[in-house]
Amino acid sequence: MDRKNAEDFPQELLDIYDEYVHGIIDRRIFFSKSAKFAVAGVTVAALVDSLSPHYAWAEQVSITDSRLKTEYASYDSPKGHGKMRGYLARPANAQSKLPGIIVVHENRGLNPYVEDVARRAAVAGFVAFAPDALTPLGGYPGNDDEGRTMQRKLDGAKIVEDFVAATHFLHKHDTCNQSIGVVGFCFGGGMSNTLAVRLPNIIKASAPFYGGQPSAEDTEKIKASMLLHYAELDKRVNAGWPDYETALKANGIDYTAHIYPKTNHGFHNDTTPRYDEAAAKLAENRTIAFFKDKL
Repeated sequence: MDRKNAEDFPQELLDIYDEYVHGIIDRRIFFSKSAKFAVAGVTVAALVDSLSPHYAWAEQVSITDSRLKTEYASYDSPKGHGKMRGYLARPANAQSKLPGIIVVHENRGLNPYVEDVARRAAVAGFVAFAPDALTPLGGYPGNDDEGRTMQRKLDGAKIVEDFVAATHFLHKHDTCNQSIGVVGFCFGGGMSNTLAVRLPNIIKASAPFYGGQPSAEDTEKIKASMLLHYAELDKRVNAGWPDYETALKANGIDYTAHIYPKTNHGFHNDTTPRYDEAAAKLAENRTIAFFKDKL
């Protein structure tokens, strides 16, 4: 399939797709709303396929990269779903313990894109751990639509506990120097905020990408430095930003926020048409520099 960009689609269609992948509308309603865009022999099913992730498009750091040591590691989550698993990536020839980064996936489990992000963090000199919320159901199924359905079946409060437990796991890992940051995307962006709230004495730096915001009451608990990435066209998530910024300022929290012009929710994900290469690379460079400074 030829790669398309966001500019190849009407913004209304991109917004409808965003509602669909975040469970605001179901597949039937998405197909109905999208029908008017299925012209010139292009079916709605073909539109869905063209908007969906294609993981062959992007592997920035090879799974066989000799600079890295990678493995799937298990950890216990007694307040969550029990025995959990995640993807652990670290520099192969590290001579000392390194800062750790929790990498939190979107609302569909630990897919290849997020594993690649973990490898990028490891190449930059961190111990990266990317948990899979879908572990209790057998793990990421290899299909994002199925992954989204699976994640919705899980207890949301227990999912939070699974990521809290994952952070404790990395904090205690024998390759980590106990200086911990977190980065996440979409659902993972919201979880990055949540972990800063829940673990203020462990999380030193948090970099949510287009993530849902905590309440003003919860924001008071944050001690971490925050680097917040938003997409200009992401009206759904951005609606919560003004109140969040007010709470961050009111509590004297160290934060920097960037709103990337003309970008959509998911602009960092290099496997979909919503990917914006310039914005994604800028945001990623800022994030790595942020972690190197704060951790």
